[in-house]
Amino acid sequence: MQTAKKIQNDRSKKSIYSKFDKLDGSHPIKKLTPDGYVDYPARLRKGGKLRYFNFDLAAEMGLLNKDHENKLNEELEKKILETFGIIIINEFDQMNGKVFPEEEIKSGTYMATRYLQLQHDDKVGKNSGDGRSIWNGQIKNRGRVWDVSSCGTGATRLSPATSKHNKFFESGDPSISYGCGYAEIDEGMAQALFSEVFFQNRVETERVLAVIEFEKGYAINVRAHENLLRPSHFFLHLKQNNHKSLKALVDYYIETQMNRPEWETCPKGKGRYEFFLKSLARTFAHMSAVFENEYIFCWLDWDGDNILMDGGIIDYGSVRQFGLFHSEYRYDDVDRYSTSIIEQRDKAKYIVQTFAQMIDYVITGDKKSISSFKKDACIKLFDETFEKTKDHDILYKIGFGESDIDYLLKNQKTKVKEFRKIFSHFERAKSKVGHIKVSDGISWDAIFCMRDILRELPQMLIARKDQIENDEFIDIIKSNYATKDDLELNSYRKKMIKSFQDLYIKLVKASMNNSKNTFDKQILEISMRSSVINKMEKVTGDSISIIVDKILKKKNKLSVEEIYSLIKDFSEVQNVNPHETPKLNESTKSMVKQFFEIVKEYREGL
Repeated sequence: MQTAKKIQNDRSKKSIYSKFDKLDGSHPIKKLTPDGYVDYPARLRKGGKLRYFNFDLAAEMGLLNKDHENKLNEELEKKILETFGIIIINEFDQMNGKVFPEEEIKSGTYMATRYLQLQHDDKVGKNSGDGRSIWNGQIKNRGRVWDVSSCGTGATRLSPATSKHNKFFESGDPSISYGCGYAEIDEGMAQALFSEVFFQNRVETERVLAVIEFEKGYAINVRAHENLLRPSHFFLHLKQNNHKSLKALVDYYIETQMNRPEWETCPKGKGRYEFFLKSLARTFAHMSAVFENEYIFCWLDWDGDNILMDGGIIDYGSVRQFGLFHSEYRYDDVDRYSTSIIEQRDKAKYIVQTFAQMIDYVITGDKKSISSFKKDACIKLFDETFEKTKDHDILYKIGFGESDIDYLLKNQKTKVKEFRKIFSHFERAKSKVGHIKVSDGISWDAIFCMRDILRELPQMLIARKDQIENDEFIDIIKSNYATKDDLELNSYRKKMIKSFQDLYIKLVKASMNNSKNTFDKQILEISMRSSVINKMEKVTGDSISIIVDKILKKKNKLSVEEIYSLIKDFSEVQNVNPHETPKLNESTKSMVKQFFEIVKEYREGL
């Protein structure tokens, strides 16, 4: 009896993590677009050590029971390593007749997806896509569907190296960098940290589920999102005039969105394509406006390679969040420079224009010139949505509540736009030093930190009941990049400072018609919200790199749970929602405080 009970308990224990088994390489788009991916067998990769696991995300996906403790046990760790600690058996292995023990071979096959990439010579996506990644599969939980992929699982035929040299490479080949098929642990940790910060602040992004470390700092970095399709997955079929696969992928994507509240009104029949296009226009307009407002650089280009279909951030290798509006920064990718943060709007708009061409092709079967869609209705919708988002976000940054924002957008639209224009004048001011080289590209230093004036001005108005002096204004907004010449108080700058404060106060007084507050109470509420939204210790790409370096130096002394808690606590304290009050855990408080000192030091950087 006891033996039977023990066996029953063992079976029950094993079933706790059985949902991991669904990540076996299978995915619906394999049947829909057989020409949209390359399929690979895979084998277990020995020597992996789990360094990070996102317990919250795993529970959200249904991989863990909702009452599972945020603790690792032997069974869970083994399951994670067996599921994600894999390496593909690629063309090099097969051509050289490599034989691997049968017990190491995974039962499923894993796809590396094809997608359009501008840097590839063929320009149509036949030989570009996941060069060092595979899709682990799909998980369904509580009405939501999650795609899971892993980076660093071996060299595929879609890597830039294979395309350039016209040969297949062995995974881990030290003679070729990006074509070796491996990822590194600092990439995974940086993405885990950065994506959780964005997630806390409601910026769409894929998230890191796990980081598994191997020898020499190599790693497999596992990512998850509710849909990992990029615009470039669609554009390759458009470029290849492959109507059948394109329509199948569009129909699949629309079907996957039907469980979202904003898609409830999507009609059936051909009407769903127009709904799809309008949704894309709004999404990419909103996303590009948020990127500008939050100084997020993700190297957006028209091919839609570095972005997800819902505007989510992906592939954090070149993603940054600037401390100031460094509008001239460009990433140096050896043979070309990236777009700038300002250019991301036009790139997003061109993506929407390409979608207009694509949808017309899906409906009619006739592929028209991209230029004929310059004035499509979706372009007008894009511009309108972009402007609305910019207007809304400047009022939110000032510290107005949602009710007051709605009132001002309806009744004081002209003043809002005037204030935006003056705010942008200061925000985009650049140093007279000009272009400079930085560690990974070129830049031109911004000189003013506008978060500081939005945080400090309401507090000073409370104390003084009057506007501040010109030199005080400049002293608040000046950054460490500003030279003496940059800070000159000429007559035009004095005029702009006065206009800034005049319009600020007019907006506050106008909002009182809605809130029914006195001026003192209204400015106090604005001050309280603004102090959180515009906090001094706001993370930048530079600070993320330093923090990750500190974590990795202590990785052998930190458990998986401790690294998870560090990233969770740090990202929650980076949350700038004024209605949420994060609390530090005692176990991580000391190290998180160290991180904030780093953020403070690099808060104006790239």
